[in-house]
Amino acid sequence: MTDLADLAARVPSLKNVDVLCVGDVMLDVFVYGEVERISPEAPIPVMRVTRDAAMLGGAGNVVRNLVSLGARPHFLSVVGDDHAGNDVTALLGEHESVDPVLVVENDRQTTIKTRFVAGTQQLLRADRETSTALNEHSRQRLLDGAAGLVDKVGVVVLSDYGKGVLSPEVTRALIDAARSAGKPVIVDPKGSDYSVYSGATVVTPNRKELHDATKMPVGNDEEVVAAARHLIASCGIQHVLATRSQDGMSLISADGGVVHLPAEAREVFDVSGAGDTVVATLATCLAAGIPLDHSSKLANVAAGIVVGKVGTAVVYASDLIAALHHSDIAAGETKVLDRTAAADLISRWKHKNLKVGFTNGCFDLIHPGHVSLLTQARGACDRLVVGLNSDASVKRLKGPTRPVQSEASRATVLASMTSVDLVVIFDEDTPYEVISLLKPDVLVKGADYTVDKVVGAELVQSWGGKVFLADLVNGQSTTATIARMAK
Repeated sequence: MTDLADLAARVPSLKNVDVLCVGDVMLDVFVYGEVERISPEAPIPVMRVTRDAAMLGGAGNVVRNLVSLGARPHFLSVVGDDHAGNDVTALLGEHESVDPVLVVENDRQTTIKTRFVAGTQQLLRADRETSTALNEHSRQRLLDGAAGLVDKVGVVVLSDYGKGVLSPEVTRALIDAARSAGKPVIVDPKGSDYSVYSGATVVTPNRKELHDATKMPVGNDEEVVAAARHLIASCGIQHVLATRSQDGMSLISADGGVVHLPAEAREVFDVSGAGDTVVATLATCLAAGIPLDHSSKLANVAAGIVVGKVGTAVVYASDLIAALHHSDIAAGETKVLDRTAAADLISRWKHKNLKVGFTNGCFDLIHPGHVSLLTQARGACDRLVVGLNSDASVKRLKGPTRPVQSEASRATVLASMTSVDLVVIFDEDTPYEVISLLKPDVLVKGADYTVDKVVGAELVQSWGGKVFLADLVNGQSTTATIARMAK
Protein backbone atom coordinates (compact mmCIF):
# COMPACT_ATOMS: atom_id res chain seq x y z
CA MET A 1 0.00 0.00 0.00
CA THR A 2 1.35 3.40 -0.98
CA ASP A 3 1.92 5.61 2.04
CA LEU A 4 -0.68 8.39 1.92
CA ALA A 5 1.73 10.98 3.29
CA ASP A 6 4.12 10.21 0.42
CA LEU A 7 1.28 10.69 -2.06
CA ALA A 8 0.33 14.00 -0.45
CA ALA A 9 3.95 15.14 -0.77
CA ARG A 10 3.74 14.56 -4.53
CA VAL A 11 0.69 16.79 -5.06
CA PRO A 12 2.64 20.10 -5.27
CA SER A 13 4.54 18.65 -8.26
CA LEU A 14 1.30 18.79 -10.29
CA LYS A 15 1.57 22.57 -10.61
CA ASN A 16 2.40 23.97 -14.06
CA VAL A 17 2.72 20.65 -15.90
CA ASP A 18 1.63 20.83 -19.56
CA VAL A 19 -1.20 18.60 -20.78
CA LEU A 20 -2.74 18.42 -24.25
CA CYS A 21 -6.47 17.66 -24.20
CA VAL A 22 -8.43 16.98 -27.39
CA GLY A 23 -12.10 16.15 -27.43
CA ASP A 24 -15.76 17.11 -27.51
CA VAL A 25 -16.43 20.32 -25.61
CA MET A 26 -19.93 21.02 -24.29
CA LEU A 27 -21.81 23.73 -22.48
CA ASP A 28 -23.29 22.40 -19.24
CA VAL A 29 -26.28 24.49 -18.17
CA PHE A 30 -27.83 24.00 -14.74
CA VAL A 31 -31.29 25.39 -14.03
CA TYR A 32 -32.00 25.37 -10.30
CA GLY A 33 -35.34 25.81 -8.60
CA GLU A 34 -37.97 24.51 -6.22
CA VAL A 35 -40.81 22.04 -6.77
CA GLU A 36 -43.89 22.53 -4.63
CA ARG A 37 -46.72 21.20 -6.79
CA ILE A 38 -47.71 18.99 -9.71
CA SER A 39 -48.86 20.56 -12.96
CA PRO A 40 -52.63 20.55 -13.60
CA GLU A 41 -51.84 20.02 -17.30
CA ALA A 42 -49.97 16.72 -16.91
CA PRO A 43 -48.57 14.54 -14.09
CA ILE A 44 -45.27 16.36 -14.01
CA PRO A 45 -43.62 18.58 -11.37
CA VAL A 46 -43.73 22.35 -11.75
CA MET A 47 -40.34 23.85 -11.00
CA ARG A 48 -40.07 27.49 -9.97
CA VAL A 49 -36.70 28.58 -11.34
CA THR A 50 -34.54 30.48 -8.86
CA ARG A 51 -31.22 30.66 -10.69
CA ASP A 52 -29.15 29.13 -13.46
CA ALA A 53 -25.49 28.61 -14.20
CA ALA A 54 -23.36 27.60 -17.19
CA MET A 55 -19.98 25.89 -17.19
CA LEU A 56 -17.66 23.93 -19.43
CA GLY A 57 -18.71 20.31 -19.91
CA GLY A 58 -17.48 17.22 -21.72
CA ALA A 59 -13.82 17.62 -22.58
CA GLY A 60 -14.18 21.14 -21.21
CA ASN A 61 -14.77 19.65 -17.78
CA VAL A 62 -11.49 17.74 -18.11
CA VAL A 63 -9.88 21.13 -18.73
CA ARG A 64 -11.58 22.64 -15.67
CA ASN A 65 -10.17 19.83 -13.53
CA LEU A 66 -6.72 20.21 -15.05
CA VAL A 67 -6.79 23.90 -14.12
CA SER A 68 -8.00 23.24 -10.57
CA LEU A 69 -5.14 20.77 -10.06
CA GLY A 70 -2.62 23.38 -11.18
CA ALA A 71 -1.82 22.05 -14.68
CA ARG A 72 -1.46 24.12 -17.86
CA PRO A 73 -3.93 22.66 -20.37
CA HIS A 74 -3.59 23.06 -24.13
CA PHE A 75 -7.11 22.43 -25.39
CA LEU A 76 -8.26 21.52 -28.91
CA SER A 77 -11.94 21.20 -29.78
CA VAL A 78 -14.65 22.27 -32.22
CA VAL A 79 -17.70 24.49 -31.64
CA GLY A 80 -20.49 25.85 -33.80
CA ASP A 81 -20.92 29.45 -34.90
CA ASP A 82 -23.62 30.06 -32.30
CA HIS A 83 -24.29 31.60 -28.88
CA ALA A 84 -23.28 28.43 -27.06
CA GLY A 85 -19.96 28.41 -28.91
CA ASN A 86 -19.41 32.01 -27.83
CA ASP A 87 -20.21 31.03 -24.24
CA VAL A 88 -17.68 28.17 -24.38
CA THR A 89 -15.04 30.58 -25.70
CA ALA A 90 -15.79 33.07 -22.93
CA LEU A 91 -15.67 30.40 -20.21
CA LEU A 92 -12.31 29.15 -21.44
CA GLY A 93 -11.07 32.74 -21.42
CA GLU A 94 -11.73 32.94 -17.68
CA HIS A 95 -8.82 30.54 -17.08
CA GLU A 96 -5.49 32.24 -17.70
CA SER A 97 -3.57 28.96 -17.68
CA VAL A 98 -5.58 27.46 -20.57
CA ASP A 99 -4.20 27.61 -24.11
CA PRO A 100 -7.37 27.04 -26.21
CA VAL A 101 -7.59 26.33 -29.93
CA LEU A 102 -11.28 26.20 -30.86
CA VAL A 103 -12.14 25.41 -34.46
CA VAL A 104 -15.46 27.00 -35.49
CA GLU A 105 -17.60 24.93 -37.86
CA ASN A 106 -20.41 27.02 -39.31
CA ASP A 107 -23.07 24.33 -39.76
CA ARG A 108 -22.44 22.70 -36.40
CA GLN A 109 -24.51 22.95 -33.19
CA THR A 110 -22.37 23.42 -30.10
CA THR A 111 -23.42 20.69 -27.69
CA ILE A 112 -25.58 21.95 -24.81
CA LYS A 113 -26.67 19.76 -21.91
CA THR A 114 -29.31 21.48 -19.77
CA ARG A 115 -30.02 19.93 -16.38
CA PHE A 116 -33.03 20.95 -14.28
CA VAL A 117 -32.32 20.53 -10.57
CA ALA A 118 -34.71 20.91 -7.61
CA GLY A 119 -32.81 20.88 -4.32
CA THR A 120 -30.21 18.17 -4.94
CA GLN A 121 -32.49 16.13 -7.23
CA GLN A 122 -31.95 16.26 -10.98
CA LEU A 123 -35.39 16.18 -12.65
CA LEU A 124 -34.56 16.27 -16.33
CA ARG A 125 -31.71 16.67 -18.81
CA ALA A 126 -32.29 18.19 -22.26
CA ASP A 127 -29.58 17.87 -24.95
CA ARG A 128 -28.94 19.87 -28.12
CA GLU A 129 -26.07 18.65 -30.25
CA THR A 130 -24.48 17.70 -33.54
CA SER A 131 -22.71 14.34 -33.47
CA THR A 132 -21.59 13.96 -37.09
CA ALA A 133 -17.89 13.78 -37.98
CA LEU A 134 -15.98 16.98 -38.66
CA ASN A 135 -15.63 18.28 -42.19
CA GLU A 136 -12.24 17.98 -43.86
CA HIS A 137 -11.25 21.59 -43.17
CA SER A 138 -12.03 21.36 -39.43
CA ARG A 139 -10.32 18.00 -39.12
CA GLN A 140 -7.13 19.29 -40.69
CA ARG A 141 -7.08 22.42 -38.54
CA LEU A 142 -7.47 20.27 -35.44
CA LEU A 143 -4.60 17.97 -36.44
CA ASP A 144 -2.38 20.89 -37.41
CA GLY A 145 -2.96 22.42 -33.98
CA ALA A 146 -2.09 19.16 -32.25
CA ALA A 147 1.07 18.70 -34.31
CA GLY A 148 2.46 21.95 -32.92
CA LEU A 149 1.73 21.00 -29.32
CA VAL A 150 2.57 17.32 -28.80
CA ASP A 151 6.28 17.97 -28.24
CA LYS A 152 5.53 20.67 -25.62
CA VAL A 153 3.39 18.58 -23.25
CA GLY A 154 3.91 15.72 -20.84
CA VAL A 155 0.81 13.72 -21.74
CA VAL A 156 -2.02 13.67 -24.31
CA VAL A 157 -5.66 13.22 -23.28
CA LEU A 158 -8.39 12.16 -25.72
CA SER A 159 -11.79 12.92 -24.21
CA ASP A 160 -14.25 11.13 -26.49
CA TYR A 161 -17.93 11.92 -25.98
CA GLY A 162 -18.95 10.66 -29.42
CA LYS A 163 -19.90 14.08 -30.80
CA GLY A 164 -17.68 13.89 -33.87
CA VAL A 165 -14.38 15.50 -32.88
CA LEU A 166 -12.52 12.24 -32.28
CA SER A 167 -13.39 10.32 -35.42
CA PRO A 168 -11.38 7.10 -35.98
CA GLU A 169 -9.11 8.97 -38.41
CA VAL A 170 -8.42 11.83 -36.00
CA THR A 171 -7.94 9.46 -33.08
CA ARG A 172 -5.47 7.34 -35.01
CA ALA A 173 -3.46 10.38 -36.11
CA LEU A 174 -3.30 11.79 -32.57
CA ILE A 175 -2.22 8.51 -30.96
CA ASP A 176 0.44 7.97 -33.62
CA ALA A 177 1.75 11.53 -33.16
CA ALA A 178 1.93 11.12 -29.38
CA ARG A 179 3.70 7.76 -29.62
CA SER A 180 6.23 9.16 -32.07
CA ALA A 181 6.95 11.93 -29.58
CA GLY A 182 7.23 9.43 -26.71
CA LYS A 183 4.23 10.88 -24.86
CA PRO A 184 1.68 8.76 -22.96
CA VAL A 185 -1.92 8.85 -24.21
CA ILE A 186 -4.94 8.63 -21.89
CA VAL A 187 -8.31 7.92 -23.52
CA ASP A 188 -11.71 8.44 -21.96
CA PRO A 189 -13.46 6.12 -24.44
CA LYS A 190 -16.83 6.05 -26.18
CA GLY A 191 -18.59 3.38 -28.21
CA SER A 192 -17.90 -0.33 -28.34
CA ASP A 193 -14.95 -0.58 -30.75
CA TYR A 194 -11.79 0.08 -28.75
CA SER A 195 -9.54 -0.98 -31.62
CA VAL A 196 -9.62 2.70 -32.65
CA TYR A 197 -7.61 3.39 -29.48
CA SER A 198 -4.85 0.91 -30.34
CA GLY A 199 -1.53 2.15 -28.98
CA ALA A 200 -3.08 4.15 -26.13
CA THR A 201 -1.28 4.04 -22.80
CA VAL A 202 -4.41 3.98 -20.64
CA VAL A 203 -8.14 3.78 -21.37
CA THR A 204 -10.60 4.59 -18.58
CA PRO A 205 -13.95 2.87 -19.20
CA ASN A 206 -16.60 2.70 -16.51
CA ARG A 207 -18.20 -0.64 -15.71
CA LYS A 208 -20.96 -0.31 -18.34
CA GLU A 209 -18.53 0.84 -21.02
CA LEU A 210 -16.23 -2.09 -20.28
CA HIS A 211 -19.15 -4.48 -20.69
CA ASP A 212 -20.32 -2.81 -23.92
CA ALA A 213 -16.82 -2.97 -25.41
CA THR A 214 -16.22 -6.64 -24.55
CA LYS A 215 -19.73 -8.17 -24.20
CA MET A 216 -18.30 -9.86 -21.10
CA PRO A 217 -19.66 -9.86 -17.52
CA VAL A 218 -18.12 -7.27 -15.20
CA GLY A 219 -19.92 -7.91 -11.92
CA ASN A 220 -16.93 -8.72 -9.70
CA ASP A 221 -13.14 -8.33 -9.50
CA GLU A 222 -12.35 -11.45 -11.51
CA GLU A 223 -14.79 -10.57 -14.30
CA VAL A 224 -13.51 -6.99 -14.55
CA VAL A 225 -9.93 -8.26 -14.81
CA ALA A 226 -10.88 -10.79 -17.50
CA ALA A 227 -12.74 -8.17 -19.56
CA ALA A 228 -9.89 -5.70 -19.24
CA ARG A 229 -7.33 -8.30 -20.31
CA HIS A 230 -9.48 -9.07 -23.34
CA LEU A 231 -9.37 -5.38 -24.30
CA ILE A 232 -5.62 -5.21 -23.78
CA ALA A 233 -4.98 -8.28 -25.91
CA SER A 234 -7.45 -7.55 -28.70
CA CYS A 235 -7.01 -3.78 -29.02
CA GLY A 236 -3.32 -3.20 -28.34
CA ILE A 237 -3.84 -1.08 -25.20
CA GLN A 238 -1.21 -1.00 -22.45
CA HIS A 239 -3.40 -0.41 -19.39
CA VAL A 240 -7.10 -0.35 -18.50
CA LEU A 241 -8.20 1.75 -15.53
CA ALA A 242 -11.78 0.60 -14.98
CA THR A 243 -13.96 2.86 -12.83
CA ARG A 244 -16.50 0.80 -10.91
CA SER A 245 -18.68 3.25 -8.98
CA GLN A 246 -19.22 1.98 -5.41
CA ASP A 247 -16.60 -0.74 -5.98
CA GLY A 248 -13.79 1.74 -6.63
CA MET A 249 -11.35 1.34 -9.52
CA SER A 250 -9.18 -1.42 -11.00
CA LEU A 251 -5.89 -0.97 -12.87
CA ILE A 252 -5.06 -3.88 -15.16
CA SER A 253 -1.83 -3.85 -17.15
CA ALA A 254 -0.48 -5.71 -20.18
CA ASP A 255 2.36 -7.11 -18.07
CA GLY A 256 -0.19 -8.95 -15.91
CA GLY A 257 -0.31 -6.47 -13.04
CA VAL A 258 -3.64 -5.92 -11.26
CA VAL A 259 -4.38 -3.29 -8.61
CA HIS A 260 -7.85 -2.93 -7.05
CA LEU A 261 -8.52 0.44 -5.41
CA PRO A 262 -11.48 0.61 -2.99
CA ALA A 263 -13.99 3.43 -3.34
CA GLU A 264 -12.99 6.54 -1.41
CA ALA A 265 -16.36 8.36 -1.29
CA ARG A 266 -18.16 8.63 2.05
CA GLU A 267 -21.17 10.63 0.84
CA VAL A 268 -22.31 10.67 -2.80
CA PHE A 269 -24.15 13.77 -3.98
CA ASP A 270 -23.61 13.76 -7.74
CA VAL A 271 -21.56 11.57 -10.08
CA SER A 272 -21.74 14.10 -12.95
CA GLY A 273 -18.28 14.55 -14.43
CA ALA A 274 -16.52 12.12 -12.07
CA GLY A 275 -14.93 10.34 -15.04
CA ASP A 276 -13.52 13.66 -16.24
CA THR A 277 -11.94 14.20 -12.82
CA VAL A 278 -10.32 10.76 -12.95
CA VAL A 279 -8.88 11.42 -16.41
CA ALA A 280 -7.62 14.91 -15.50
CA THR A 281 -5.98 13.72 -12.28
CA LEU A 282 -4.37 10.73 -13.97
CA ALA A 283 -3.07 12.94 -16.79
CA THR A 284 -1.68 15.62 -14.49
CA CYS A 285 0.07 13.03 -12.34
CA LEU A 286 1.64 11.25 -15.31
CA ALA A 287 2.78 14.58 -16.77
CA ALA A 288 4.42 15.30 -13.41
CA GLY A 289 6.35 12.02 -13.62
CA ILE A 290 4.36 10.14 -10.97
CA PRO A 291 4.23 6.37 -11.65
CA LEU A 292 0.98 4.99 -13.02
CA ASP A 293 0.03 3.00 -9.90
CA HIS A 294 0.50 6.07 -7.69
CA SER A 295 -1.28 8.25 -10.24
CA SER A 296 -4.22 5.86 -10.21
CA LYS A 297 -4.41 6.06 -6.43
CA LEU A 298 -4.55 9.85 -6.59
CA ALA A 299 -7.20 9.65 -9.33
CA ASN A 300 -9.25 7.34 -7.10
CA VAL A 301 -9.02 9.79 -4.20
CA ALA A 302 -10.05 12.63 -6.54
CA ALA A 303 -13.09 10.64 -7.70
CA GLY A 304 -14.13 10.11 -4.08
CA ILE A 305 -13.96 13.85 -3.47
CA VAL A 306 -15.82 15.02 -6.57
CA VAL A 307 -18.86 12.76 -6.13
CA GLY A 308 -19.38 14.45 -2.76
CA LYS A 309 -19.88 17.75 -4.57
CA VAL A 310 -22.99 18.94 -6.43
CA GLY A 311 -23.11 19.37 -10.19
CA THR A 312 -20.25 19.10 -12.66
CA ALA A 313 -17.62 19.86 -10.02
CA VAL A 314 -13.82 19.89 -9.93
CA VAL A 315 -11.13 18.78 -7.47
CA TYR A 316 -8.42 21.11 -6.22
CA ALA A 317 -4.90 20.18 -5.22
CA SER A 318 -5.78 21.30 -1.69
CA ASP A 319 -8.70 18.82 -1.70
CA LEU A 320 -6.31 15.99 -2.52
CA ILE A 321 -3.85 16.92 0.19
CA ALA A 322 -6.60 17.25 2.79
CA ALA A 323 -8.13 13.91 1.81
CA LEU A 324 -4.78 12.13 1.90
CA HIS A 325 -4.01 13.51 5.34
CA HIS A 326 -7.27 12.15 6.73
CA SER A 327 -8.73 8.66 6.51
CA ASP A 328 -12.25 10.11 6.30
CA ILE A 329 -12.56 12.41 3.31
CA ALA A 330 -15.70 14.18 4.58
CA ALA A 331 -13.95 15.02 7.86
CA GLY A 332 -10.75 15.86 6.06
CA GLU A 333 -11.83 19.14 4.48
CA THR A 334 -9.26 21.61 5.67
CA LYS A 335 -10.61 24.72 7.30
CA VAL A 336 -8.11 27.06 5.59
CA LEU A 337 -8.78 27.39 1.87
CA ASP A 338 -8.10 29.87 -0.90
CA ARG A 339 -11.12 31.82 -2.07
CA THR A 340 -11.80 29.66 -5.14
CA ALA A 341 -11.85 26.41 -3.20
CA ALA A 342 -13.86 28.14 -0.47
CA ALA A 343 -16.51 29.20 -2.98
CA ASP A 344 -16.76 25.59 -4.12
CA LEU A 345 -17.24 24.33 -0.55
CA ILE A 346 -19.78 27.05 0.24
CA SER A 347 -21.75 26.04 -2.85
CA ARG A 348 -21.98 22.53 -1.41
CA TRP A 349 -23.13 23.88 1.95
CA LYS A 350 -25.85 25.93 0.27
CA HIS A 351 -27.07 22.90 -1.68
CA LYS A 352 -27.61 21.29 1.72
CA ASN A 353 -29.74 24.34 2.65
CA LEU A 354 -27.19 25.51 5.21
CA LYS A 355 -27.08 29.24 6.01
CA VAL A 356 -23.57 30.64 5.52
CA GLY A 357 -22.27 33.51 7.64
CA PHE A 358 -19.18 35.68 7.11
CA THR A 359 -17.14 37.92 9.36
CA ASN A 360 -13.66 39.32 8.97
CA GLY A 361 -10.73 40.89 10.75
CA CYS A 362 -7.02 40.76 11.52
CA PHE A 363 -7.40 38.51 14.61
CA ASP A 364 -3.79 39.24 15.55
CA LEU A 365 -4.11 38.16 19.19
CA ILE A 366 -7.29 36.26 20.00
CA HIS A 367 -8.99 37.78 23.07
CA PRO A 368 -12.42 37.39 24.76
CA GLY A 369 -13.90 40.01 22.46
CA HIS A 370 -12.99 37.89 19.43
CA VAL A 371 -14.37 34.76 21.07
CA SER A 372 -17.67 36.51 21.79
CA LEU A 373 -17.93 37.88 18.25
CA LEU A 374 -17.26 34.50 16.65
CA THR A 375 -19.68 32.72 19.00
CA GLN A 376 -22.44 35.21 18.21
CA ALA A 377 -21.66 35.01 14.49
CA ARG A 378 -21.85 31.21 14.52
CA GLY A 379 -25.17 31.44 16.33
CA ALA A 380 -26.59 33.46 13.43
CA CYS A 381 -25.78 30.84 10.77
CA ASP A 382 -25.13 27.16 10.12
CA ARG A 383 -21.57 27.59 8.80
CA LEU A 384 -19.25 30.48 9.65
CA VAL A 385 -16.54 31.73 7.27
CA VAL A 386 -13.86 34.06 8.64
CA GLY A 387 -12.11 36.39 6.22
CA LEU A 388 -8.57 36.95 7.55
CA ASN A 389 -6.40 39.89 6.52
CA SER A 390 -3.03 38.75 5.16
CA ASP A 391 0.22 39.91 6.74
CA ALA A 392 0.67 42.55 4.04
CA SER A 393 -2.87 43.79 4.53
CA VAL A 394 -2.48 44.04 8.32
CA LYS A 395 0.79 45.95 7.94
CA ARG A 396 -0.90 48.50 5.67
CA LEU A 397 -3.83 48.91 8.05
CA LYS A 398 -2.11 48.71 11.45
CA GLY A 399 1.44 49.89 10.83
CA PRO A 400 4.93 48.37 10.42
CA THR A 401 4.97 46.58 13.81
CA ARG A 402 1.92 44.49 13.00
CA PRO A 403 0.91 41.74 12.76
CA VAL A 404 2.36 40.18 15.88
CA GLN A 405 1.59 36.71 14.52
CA SER A 406 1.92 35.54 10.91
CA GLU A 407 -1.14 34.88 8.78
CA ALA A 408 -0.41 31.14 8.96
CA SER A 409 -0.37 31.25 12.76
CA ARG A 410 -3.51 33.39 12.94
CA ALA A 411 -5.34 31.12 10.50
CA THR A 412 -4.33 28.03 12.49
CA VAL A 413 -5.68 29.48 15.73
CA LEU A 414 -8.98 30.48 14.09
CA ALA A 415 -9.35 27.10 12.41
CA SER A 416 -8.96 25.37 15.77
CA MET A 417 -12.05 27.11 17.14
CA THR A 418 -15.31 25.16 17.10
CA SER A 419 -17.27 28.28 16.12
CA VAL A 420 -15.25 28.66 12.89
CA ASP A 421 -15.95 26.40 9.89
CA LEU A 422 -13.71 27.98 7.26
CA VAL A 423 -10.90 30.55 7.05
CA VAL A 424 -10.10 32.51 3.88
CA ILE A 425 -7.03 34.77 3.80
CA PHE A 426 -7.35 37.89 1.65
CA ASP A 427 -4.69 40.42 0.64
CA GLU A 428 -6.92 43.42 -0.05
CA ASP A 429 -7.53 46.12 2.58
CA THR A 430 -11.22 45.16 2.75
CA PRO A 431 -13.07 41.86 2.23
CA TYR A 432 -15.33 43.32 -0.47
CA GLU A 433 -14.01 41.08 -3.27
CA VAL A 434 -14.15 37.96 -1.10
CA ILE A 435 -17.74 38.71 -0.04
CA SER A 436 -18.68 39.26 -3.69
CA LEU A 437 -17.31 35.83 -4.61
CA LEU A 438 -18.49 33.80 -1.60
CA LYS A 439 -21.98 35.36 -1.39
CA PRO A 440 -22.72 34.70 2.29
CA ASP A 441 -26.27 34.75 3.63
CA VAL A 442 -25.31 36.62 6.82
CA LEU A 443 -22.64 39.30 7.21
CA VAL A 444 -21.45 39.83 10.81
CA LYS A 445 -19.57 42.79 12.34
CA GLY A 446 -19.29 44.28 15.80
CA ALA A 447 -21.92 46.70 17.10
CA ASP A 448 -19.40 49.56 16.95
CA TYR A 449 -20.37 49.67 13.27
CA THR A 450 -23.65 50.75 11.74
CA VAL A 451 -25.07 48.72 8.87
CA ASP A 452 -24.29 51.45 6.32
CA LYS A 453 -20.62 51.37 7.38
CA VAL A 454 -20.14 47.60 7.08
CA VAL A 455 -18.08 46.72 4.01
CA GLY A 456 -20.14 44.50 1.70
CA ALA A 457 -23.47 45.17 3.43
CA GLU A 458 -25.14 46.37 0.25
CA LEU A 459 -23.84 43.31 -1.61
CA VAL A 460 -25.23 40.82 0.89
CA GLN A 461 -28.56 42.65 1.06
CA SER A 462 -28.78 42.69 -2.75
CA TRP A 463 -29.06 38.88 -2.87
CA GLY A 464 -31.46 38.70 0.07
CA GLY A 465 -28.94 38.29 2.87
CA LYS A 466 -28.83 40.02 6.23
CA VAL A 467 -26.34 42.07 8.25
CA PHE A 468 -25.95 41.13 11.92
CA LEU A 469 -24.23 43.44 14.42
CA ALA A 470 -22.75 41.46 17.31
CA ASP A 471 -22.54 42.84 20.87
CA LEU A 472 -19.08 43.93 22.00
CA VAL A 473 -17.15 42.96 25.11
CA ASN A 474 -16.05 46.17 26.84
CA GLY A 475 -12.35 46.90 27.12
CA GLN A 476 -11.21 44.19 24.71
CA SER A 477 -9.08 44.99 21.66
CA THR A 478 -5.84 43.72 20.17
CA THR A 479 -4.30 47.21 20.16
CA ALA A 480 -5.06 47.66 23.86
CA THR A 481 -3.70 44.21 24.67
CA ILE A 482 -0.42 44.93 22.87
CA ALA A 483 -0.15 48.30 24.61
CA ARG A 484 -0.55 46.65 28.03
CA MET A 485 2.12 44.09 27.13
CA ALA A 486 4.56 46.89 26.26
CA LYS A 487 4.30 48.50 29.69
